[in-house]
Amino acid sequence: MKVLRIKYLWTLLLLAGLVACDGHDYSIPDNSVPLDPGTADFTRYVAVGNSLTSGYTDGALFQAGQMNSYPYILSQKFQIVGGGEFSQPLTNDNIGGLLLGGNQIARPRLYFDGKLPAVLPATPTTEVSDIKPGPYNNMGVPGARVYHLVYNGYGNISGLANGTANPYFVRMASSPNASVLEDAMAQDPTFFTLWIGNNDVLGYAISGGSGRSKITDENIFASAYKAIAGGLVSNGAKGVILNIPNVTAIPYFTTVPYNPLDPKDDSFGPMVPVLNKFYEPLNMAFDYLGVPERKVTFSNVNNSPMVIHDESLTDLSAQLFKVMVAGGLDPVTAGLMSQQFGQSRPATDEDLFTLRSAGEIGEVNEDYFNYLVSLGVPQDKAGQLSINGITYPMLDKWVLLPSEQLEIKQAIGKFNQIIKETADNYDLAFVDANAFMEELSTTGIMSNGFLLTSKLVTGGAFSLDGVHLTARGYSLVANFILESIDRKYGSNFKEAGALNNVGDYPIFYSPDMK
Repeated sequence: MKVLRIKYLWTLLLLAGLVACDGHDYSIPDNSVPLDPGTADFTRYVAVGNSLTSGYTDGALFQAGQMNSYPYILSQKFQIVGGGEFSQPLTNDNIGGLLLGGNQIARPRLYFDGKLPAVLPATPTTEVSDIKPGPYNNMGVPGARVYHLVYNGYGNISGLANGTANPYFVRMASSPNASVLEDAMAQDPTFFTLWIGNNDVLGYAISGGSGRSKITDENIFASAYKAIAGGLVSNGAKGVILNIPNVTAIPYFTTVPYNPLDPKDDSFGPMVPVLNKFYEPLNMAFDYLGVPERKVTFSNVNNSPMVIHDESLTDLSAQLFKVMVAGGLDPVTAGLMSQQFGQSRPATDEDLFTLRSAGEIGEVNEDYFNYLVSLGVPQDKAGQLSINGITYPMLDKWVLLPSEQLEIKQAIGKFNQIIKETADNYDLAFVDANAFMEELSTTGIMSNGFLLTSKLVTGGAFSLDGVHLTARGYSLVANFILESIDRKYGSNFKEAGALNNVGDYPIFYSPDMK
């Protein structure tokens, strides 16, 4: 049942750059400075990581995205100075998504339908069980945490049923018992990039800190990370390590405002007087209990914040019930309201909302609606009490509270310390991706006349899923890596004019590209 649809503040996306792009001219510009690799040997380059390494974009892995992955972009530069061929576990199409036994287990990519991001109306053709064993130079595995890379059996198809295997690694693993690190090492790399660790905090973040996914234990992270780096350098390879950016600064958490309830919206504005009347007994009870900050009042002039569930608050359900009954409210209504708002408050600008919450705000919460109906509440009243963010507090899975954001920040700080110490211990080049994210989310980064920011799509760096980069964003990462190689190993990619022109890379991929 849908009784209300809030119109969100989605910015009209810029259509410039809506192109399919299969490749670029990687030749060195006419420059008097010859390109020199320094002390780096790019003969056998291997990239190890997760979805950011694989070229994942717009919510899926597909060929065009893989051909614009930062490792592939780097490999084309490396080939100019002696680097070898670079193989990737290419998907079958530009649709994205995966099949397992003919059943879809990962959806197609997103595209811009003129109003909003939408799932491409097509059927994936990449079958996980059609295993094409590597090893591959691009060992980026979407969804992998740091400890997954050293787990034997992560590519065993029988493990998909119990969650011990990863479908993306299944289709590319050299054997069912291989680990990602073993397959990377089988190529005896002379040079590598390692960007892993984002998923060790991102899973917790995108679940709204709801407990469905936990932050990786620091000791497990440290042990696995050091094992990966130690393995990659064991035969004398040089490389680049990237740290973990602040995941709460990505557009997945910064696009949906805390106050989207617009009185000018015909589906909300006329309801404001009725809603404020509904909240009167609850607000009086909050005043009586000394917690006026929990009161809910919607404005008929300015945008109002959503109502959210905050698990960090003291549960006042019992006290609210007593106060509201004493104030003359009937026990049935008082019981429902006290349970519903015992740990609620209006959202503030310190709360972050997941991108997926946009589709839930103003909709009837079906689970709660059905629960109320099962209690004998009339359907019309049950519907009125079940509107997400308005009469029913937004659930924890849609909101990152300040306390949860602090957990994430502290974990990233600890993980990044481990990563930096590892880079220093093995004398490897280092890219501060965390600083990169900070710059994107504040001042933006100017490159080749283009200002890239962390705004969803329109900023140029982040794709439609709000988590992964666009081809333009990946080309910028490749530039940072090339510059770090210059600093550490004495190459001269930047001086020789061999950095990428980010404007050559698309922000969008055409929906017609299959």
